[in-house]
Amino acid sequence: MTTLAAPARTLRIGPIELDAPVVLAPMAGITNAAFRRLCREYGAGLYVSEMITTRALVERNAVTMRLITHHESESLRSIQLYGVDPVTVENAVKILVDEDRADHIDMNFGCPVPKVTRKGGGSALPWKLDLFEAIVTRAVKAAGTIPVTIKMRKGIDDTHLTYLDAARIAEDAGVSAIALHARTASQYYSGHADWSAIATLKQAITSIPVLGNGDIWSAGDAQRMMAETGCDGVVVGRGCLGRPWLFGDLARALGEPGAATAEPVDATLGFVARAFRRHAELLVEFFEDEDRGCRDIRKHVAWYFKGYPVGGELRARLATSSSLAEIDELLAEMDLDAPYPGASAEGQRGRAGSPKRTVLPEGWLDSREIGAHAASLTESEADTSGG
Repeated sequence: MTTLAAPARTLRIGPIELDAPVVLAPMAGITNAAFRRLCREYGAGLYVSEMITTRALVERNAVTMRLITHHESESLRSIQLYGVDPVTVENAVKILVDEDRADHIDMNFGCPVPKVTRKGGGSALPWKLDLFEAIVTRAVKAAGTIPVTIKMRKGIDDTHLTYLDAARIAEDAGVSAIALHARTASQYYSGHADWSAIATLKQAITSIPVLGNGDIWSAGDAQRMMAETGCDGVVVGRGCLGRPWLFGDLARALGEPGAATAEPVDATLGFVARAFRRHAELLVEFFEDEDRGCRDIRKHVAWYFKGYPVGGELRARLATSSSLAEIDELLAEMDLDAPYPGASAEGQRGRAGSPKRTVLPEGWLDSREIGAHAASLTESEADTSGG
C-alpha cells in the first residue's frame, strides 16, 4: 500500500496565507457569490469568481459589474480575468485595484471552448509567447501588491505543449502561483488528467507555488495528487458540483487543524437536501429574485442527488420548480433518512465530452510570435469559461 506524504498545511499566495491549500476553480454560471458562500460554510481555502472578461469590465457591463461584487462575508475577494489584449487587461486590473474590488487576481489561459480558441484566446494563447508575456507582465505590474496567479492547460495538444515555457515566463514576470489543469485543450475534459505534467512543472518552477487541477473527485484524490506530484495545493472544479461539503473534507485532509468549519459529513439524503435548499436560498438572495434563483438551482439537481434514491419524476419536478416553498414541498417527499449510497454518489461529475481537434486561427501554429494575428484577438473575448 502506498503511503501518502504528509500534506502541506497552509498555502501562501503572495501576502495571502490560506488555512488549507485548496482553491475553487472558476466555473461559468456556477461559482457566483451564492456558491462561493456555500462552499466556504463547509471548508477553507480560496474561492474564485466566475471568469470575468476584461473588455466587459473596462466597458462596465452591468452583468459583469454584478459578478465582481462580493458578499460582505467574503473576506478574501478573488476574481478571475480573461483577456487577449495587454492594454485592456492592464486597464481591467487597474479598475479592480483602484476601486478596491479584489484581494487576489487570477488569469485564465485554460479555456478550450472553440469560439475562444478559434480566435487565439484561452488555451491557444500561450502558444504566442510574446503576447502571453505582455499580458502577464502588464497584469502583475498593474496589480501592485495584489497577488496575480495564472491557470492554464498543458497546451493545445500533445505535439504543441506550452505549459513549461509559459510557466517560466510567468514566474519571471512575478506571478504569485501557477495552476495547471493537466489536460490539453484538445482533450477538453475527456480521459484522465496527466498528473505527471504537474510533477514536471513543480520540478521546473521552484520560487512560487504550483497548484494541480484535474480529476480531484474526493479528498483522497487531492492527497494522492499532492503526494505523487509534490504540488503545493489543489484546484477543484467539477468535483464539487452538487458537493459543496467537499471543501470541508479537503480542509480536514489537507489544512490546518480547525480549518474545516463543520463536522465530518454523514451524507444522508436529508443532509444533501438541506445543502440543496441552502444553495437555492443563497441564489435567491444573490439574484434578488426568487423565481430567477430557483431557476438557477435547477441545473444543480442531478449533481446533488447523483446516486440517491430520488425518482425521475421527483427530479423533473425539482428541475422545474420556481419558488422556495415549492422546493420545500418536493424535498419533503423524499426519504430523508436514506443513507449515503456509496460509490454511486462518487466519481466524475459534469460533462466530460470527447477529444476534439482544437480550432485555431489559420496559420496559428506557424510561429510562436503573435505577428499578423494580433488584429483578430479582440473577437475572442467572449462570455464563456472553462479550463
